Amino acid sequence: MITIQTPEPFDPLLNPPLVPPPGHYSASKLERVLRKGWFAVTAELNPPDSADPRDILKAAEPLVNIVDAINATDASGANCHMSSMGICSVLSRQGQGVVLQISCRDRNRIAIQGDVLGAAAMGVGNVLCLTGDGVGVGDQPGARPVFDFDAISLLRTLRYMRDDSAFLSGRKLSTAPAIFLGAAENPCVPPLEYRAARLAKKVAAGADFIQTNYIFDIGLFKKFMHQIRDMGLHEKVYLLAGVGPLASANAARWMRNNVPGIHIPDNIIDRLQSAEKPAEEGKRICIELIRQIREIEGVAGVHLMAYRREHMVGDIIEESGVLSDRPVA
Repeated sequence: MITIQTPEPFDPLLNPPLVPPPGHYSASKLERVLRKGWFAVTAELNPPDSADPRDILKAAEPLVNIVDAINATDASGANCHMSSMGICSVLSRQGQGVVLQISCRDRNRIAIQGDVLGAAAMGVGNVLCLTGDGVGVGDQPGARPVFDFDAISLLRTLRYMRDDSAFLSGRKLSTAPAIFLGAAENPCVPPLEYRAARLAKKVAAGADFIQTNYIFDIGLFKKFMHQIRDMGLHEKVYLLAGVGPLASANAARWMRNNVPGIHIPDNIIDRLQSAEKPAEEGKRICIELIRQIREIEGVAGVHLMAYRREHMVGDIIEESGVLSDRPVA
């Protein structure tokens, strides 16, 4: 049986609720790392098509003790997998830092507010607010979308629950959820001139941290970050740049053509095409991008998306050197 050894498992039946340190919204490791000014690392977990918790633990093994929080995706691409809430439940019991993702596509405001209270009761400290891809791009296009909220109105609602200790109806909570609020951004896809302004709206709505989509074009990302600094947003929100290893030129082309919000420049695809070992080249490209991103003012960390390649995450982080100057916690 697969187990994950952790020093501080969270059992809500045995331990009191986790109390945020002074000046923090949550007790999550991710928030603590970011507020200390350390370069943070998060990663996505490939969600299983299974009801077996051992499949979650097996997928999480390469990420344990490497990343500051594990993102449990919420039917990304409108494709059904095990729920983000289910994955967070299993991993939080093992003491792992997790990010609960909430897609507005699938649930209304009543269900979402209840889910957030349940997640906080399990010890989940991070919540990523997403509008969600339309059902038409997924594997069940006949599903009925909800979209009671979008990401911005969801952020406002969860901030209200946390800071004002009340439901959206105004009914008071006996205990507010201690949560660190996140949102997503696509810095390298059109309309480029509005991306920073869109992020500013999410910050105003309550985002404490941002995880971006894949960054493969450093030039475009630098222009985006220049706008972010001009608006002073880098002093108001922690931004984690999305990165990931590409398996081959064909995989990169497929992602560029079929996955919403993905921009991969031709020069990246050309490198993969000419490489003797494309997967190793994809790993090298990812490491190079992380090192370049680390040097950009205003970037607080990276978010690794290694779909079905989680086993590479440890090597990528180690070889990039981004954690080499972090004090031993």
